[in-house]
This record gives sequence, C-alpha cells and structure tokens, in this order.
Amino acid sequence: MDAGALFVLKSKGSWVHCGYHLTTSIVGPPLLSLPFAFTLLGWAGGVVSLAAAALVTFYSYNLLSLVLEHYDQMGRRQLRFRDMANQILGPKWGRYCVGPIQFIVCYGAVVGCTLLGGQCMKAIYVLLNPDGTLKLYLFVTIFGCFMLTLAQIPSFHSLRHINLLSLLLCLGYSACATAAAIHIGTSSSSSPPKEYSVPGDDTADRLFGVFNAVAIIATTCGNGIIPEIQATVAPPVKGKMFKGLCVCYAVVLAAFFSVAISGYWAFGNRAQGLVLSNFVDSGRPLVPKWFVLMVNVFTILQLSAVAVVYLQPTNEVLEGTFGDPKSKQFSARNVIPRVLSRSLSVVFATTVAAMLPFFGDINALIGAFGFIPLDFILPVIFYNLTFKPPKRSLVFWLNSSIAVVFSAVGAIAAVAAVRQISLDAKAYRLFANV
Repeated sequence: MDAGALFVLKSKGSWVHCGYHLTTSIVGPPLLSLPFAFTLLGWAGGVVSLAAAALVTFYSYNLLSLVLEHYDQMGRRQLRFRDMANQILGPKWGRYCVGPIQFIVCYGAVVGCTLLGGQCMKAIYVLLNPDGTLKLYLFVTIFGCFMLTLAQIPSFHSLRHINLLSLLLCLGYSACATAAAIHIGTSSSSSPPKEYSVPGDDTADRLFGVFNAVAIIATTCGNGIIPEIQATVAPPVKGKMFKGLCVCYAVVLAAFFSVAISGYWAFGNRAQGLVLSNFVDSGRPLVPKWFVLMVNVFTILQLSAVAVVYLQPTNEVLEGTFGDPKSKQFSARNVIPRVLSRSLSVVFATTVAAMLPFFGDINALIGAFGFIPLDFILPVIFYNLTFKPPKRSLVFWLNSSIAVVFSAVGAIAAVAAVRQISLDAKAYRLFANV
C-alpha cells in the first residue's frame, strides 16, 4: 500500500466507530438549511423529497458496502472510492472522473464548513457587540486557525472520539433548533407571520427553485466517502457497515425531520438559508441570548469535526504523494511533509472561504455535480456490474431506475445552480462582509 492508505486509512475500528464516522459525515450543520429547502418545495414536496433522499441514500450506501464486502472476501479489499472505480469501471474512470469528483466534493465541504464556522462566530460577535466592526473574513480566519490544529490528527481512525462528541453535538443543536422554532412559532409576541406559498415570480422561477432545493437536500444527505469510512473497519468487515448505517440513520431521522418540519412550520417561506438566522430579528434575539450563543457554539464545534472528516481524502492523497511507506509514520521523513502539506491545504481552503462568502450557491452546484453521482448513481451501478442481478429481477430494475432518475435530477439541478449563480453574480464581491 502507498503511504496514504497505510497511514491515513488504518483498519482498526469497530462498527460503533464506523457509526460515529458516518454520523459526522452526514449529519452536519447543513441540515439547518432544510427549512429553507422546504420553502422552495412546500409541505408535501419537502417531506416527500427528504424522505426519498434518506431512503435512497441508506439503500445506496448499503449496496456500496455490500460491493466492498464482496471484494474483501475475494482478497482484494478496496479502501478508496477511486479504487472501486478502477476495479469496476476501469482505470480511466477512477483517475479522471470519480477521483477528481470526490476530491472536489470533499474539499468543497471543507471550504463550506470553514465559511459556516466563521459565520457562526460572527453571529456570536454581533449578538454580544451589535456595534462591532470586525469583518466576516476575520472570523473565517480564526476558524481556519483552529482547523490547522485538527488537520494534523494522523489517521481517520484517530477521529473516533472526536466523532462521538460530534454525534452528541449534532443531536444537541438539532434539539435546540427544534425547541427554539417551536417556542418562536407558538409565541404570540415574537412569532412572525407565516406564509407557506412557494416563492417565485413565475412558473420557471418556482421550477428552478424546486431543483435547487433537491440539490440542497442531496448535499445534506450526501456522504461521498463511504469506502474510506469502511476502510477504517478492522477485518472481518462483513455486516459492520450495515450496523454503522443503522446508528447513523437513527440520528438522521431524528435530526433532519425535526429541524426541517419545525423550522418550516415556525417561519414558513421566511425561513433563511440557515435557520439559526431566524432566531434573531433586527438584532433582537427571539429566544434567550444564552440559548442562541449555546446553539452557535455547538454548531461551531461540530463544524470542525465535519471539516476534519472531509479532509481525510485530501490528507490521504497528500500522504500518498509526499509520504514514504517504507519509513515510520512519525519519522521526520513523513512528519515534515505531512505537517506542511496539510497546513497548506487548510490555509488554501480558509482563503477560498474568506474570499467567497457566497459559497452556498457554489455548494449547490457541487452537490449537483458531486454528491448526486457519488451517492445516488454510482452505488447502484457498482452493484449491478459487480453482482450482475438478472435483468428481469426487481433489484436490477430498481437500481437502473434510481440511476436514470437521479442522473436527470442531477443534470437539471446543476442547471438550476448555475442559473442561481448567474442571478446572484451582481452581488458577489471578494471578501464581502455578509
């Protein structure tokens, strides 16, 4: 194995650790944007789309784990997404298609988490000092400095305790967000007027909004690193990923639906891109100030865990490029290039986040081009090509239908994301203080 697989993707974990990693990679602060996605879909469309995304991703992740278990039993364990593509689709697919898409998705997630962390820090600052003059990019830089330390954690398996804390934090801020939305929605003095009509000047606007919302939900349910997570499991791997998925999706169902439904119910189509923003109206908190501070602190801490999880594929590539598998992991030959390359990676992500504070629009595009192929399309294709179910079987047609439907959805969602970027382009400024 190269240094990336040997040092970053150590196979020492249990199915419980797998559950922690899965939960952190899927249940992150982007779930706080689900009420906004519901504003573009309405009640029926929002609930159905979220339920479908959860069901299909659980199914596709399980199929991916079965394919990985199959190759493990054959003595050819695959540790990375691009390894699977090399084995099943051919070397060119892994090197020029799947590998780059996964890298862009994961690094985009790191940039998005860094930006969101900075925004949460600024929200705390504004709440405590309404007349403060510090700009957003300063808080993004502070969060990036914190990430510089976490990025040096040597392996994916080393994150298991951090990801357990992350699981508890995401349950904490989801419960807080739900409670705050219910409190505001039932308070006659602070409850804003509710309107549940789908916004849009015409049918085209509403239709593009629907596909934008689908991209948001797909990104929220997305993972993109299932093989790398399963690579952390100690052999034998059979059945362990399914148990980890059950742990993860118990948290998914509890957090996603509670936040989405309560947030949309409380604020209607006034729900903002991050529902925490609805807890403050014209600088006046609608819930106790300490409560808003606590939710933002929980969110910042969990964002750091999510970001460091999505750094692992980047770390693995860097380690494989600059590391020496024949030297010890903590020898000077490996430690020096590891620290330098990981630090430069975080610095670049922080710079992009500070420069492009409108990254949410770009993230929708990444979701359409990245998360939908990796999480909805490729798993069913890998399963059909590996196990070759009969063409008249239900499994074959179900998998084929999922691949076709989500290919179309991904293409339209990408067009909708590009359209939204073009509409918002006039407001874009580097290092804007949004």
